[in-house]
Amino acid sequence: MTVTRAGFVGLAGRPNVGKSTLVNAIVGSRVAIVSMRPQTTRRAVRGIATDLETGRQLVIVDLPGVQKPRDVLTERMQRRVERELADSDLALLVVDGEQGIGPGDRFIARALLGANAGLPTLCAVNKVDRAGPNQLVPVLAEAAELEGVDEVFPISARSGEGLDALIGRLGELLPEGPYLYPPEEHSDQPGETMLAELIREQVLNRTREEIPHSVEVNVKEVGPREDGLITVRAEVWVETESQKGILIGRGGKKVGEIGSAARRSLEAELGAKVHLDLQVRVRSHWRRDEGLLDRLGIE
Repeated sequence: MTVTRAGFVGLAGRPNVGKSTLVNAIVGSRVAIVSMRPQTTRRAVRGIATDLETGRQLVIVDLPGVQKPRDVLTERMQRRVERELADSDLALLVVDGEQGIGPGDRFIARALLGANAGLPTLCAVNKVDRAGPNQLVPVLAEAAELEGVDEVFPISARSGEGLDALIGRLGELLPEGPYLYPPEEHSDQPGETMLAELIREQVLNRTREEIPHSVEVNVKEVGPREDGLITVRAEVWVETESQKGILIGRGGKKVGEIGSAARRSLEAELGAKVHLDLQVRVRSHWRRDEGLLDRLGIE
């Protein structure tokens, strides 16, 4: 009988080092949205990767970026990071092999150690497909010297280079025990949360300046129609009328672009044609509203 291993892997790193891309690559399914915008991840997204042959289940927790809290939303995000790391069995620090090791990476390494001093910590040096050998060698050496880091793995989340070795080592370090989730599951996110995140991803990719951080998406309804389409009714929240105007765009052009792109993502997720009803609403100071953040599942 195969001895099973299962556990939580807390994934941390600076913005734009490729954490969400790595989660999706390890899981083999899209469970985390990807954007060039910093602080894209607001919730601790769990991606579940089960290998029935080896009897190992990795639960990869894509954490919000470690940051200095500036409002109720970011305070909650930071507390969630600390809680998740304290409860993790392993930590995986992701750094950018193209940019090299900076003060932010050292700060996060110390934060990992502070959250759980006995936590086995691996470091994935990502984007090695973009870095030349002369550029990569010193980055790998610096990564090995980061506080608390036990082992270093050069990888490319985008191309898959080095992933097998990293996944294999993570699996070896998991504690023995039964699977934590059914093997067929890829994420613990409610379906409507994932749909909302897919819409928010398209907002992030098509806006700039103050808009990304002030946006949230709330899916109000998902249901089949008689003609076979699935209706998704959703609201995009911003905090000011000027932000609403930017998001809608002249003649509704911007929100139309967002809606078209989001509909394609929703159809890929749901495996069916979608009618997307997308409205832009002003909800002043929603990031400070404790009750609203509770309902959104941002703990």
